[in-house]
Amino acid sequence: MAAEKPYVEQCKGVNGLDKVILREVRGCSAEVYLYGGQVTSWKNEYGEELLFLSSKETFRPPKPIRGGIPICFPQFRNLGTLEQHGFARNQFWSVDPDPPPFPTSTSSRAFVDLILRHSEDDVKIWPHRYEFRLRVALGPGGDLMLTSRIRNTNTDGKPFTFTFTYHTYFAVSDIRFPYLSYNSLVRKICLESMHPDMP
Repeated sequence: MAAEKPYVEQCKGVNGLDKVILREVRGCSAEVYLYGGQVTSWKNEYGEELLFLSSKETFRPPKPIRGGIPICFPQFRNLGTLEQHGFARNQFWSVDPDPPPFPTSTSSRAFVDLILRHSEDDVKIWPHRYEFRLRVALGPGGDLMLTSRIRNTNTDGKPFTFTFTYHTYFAVSDIRFPYLSYNSLVRKICLESMHPDMP
């Protein structure tokens, strides 16, 4: 009897947007929309959702998807001249049919490789050419692994700088900070952004 294998399916999601479903033998799963290259669902083997997705989410481009794991590139927050969190989360990524080898093994994982390349519209607002590769892999135990590779494809060879993050929204049923007020939290965030070396 052959061992069951991880399952990968490309299909249509909400509003006809393309998505990829990754499913492991024990029942854990992940859902990745090509719009934004964004993981929107990650479920454990009991079917419990581990990511938060806004109940008001409409999946209507050009608005970014609210929740899941947005990719913030080439700018995180408002730390530059671009729109907050950059433009990668507002673009259609492609499934990469011939990805380069990745440093980590995915032989026992359900995975998909996505790619985002600069467009002429991107170059108008951020004058750099790039190639962003993303592998989303779901392991046999339900572990989710995202691996990114960002390559400078400027023809003039000039370097560029960027900021990047996986802006993950975890589903949390109950969270309390009994000794933390909103004002002290905002003050701490502001101080940390001005003085990142603060304890």
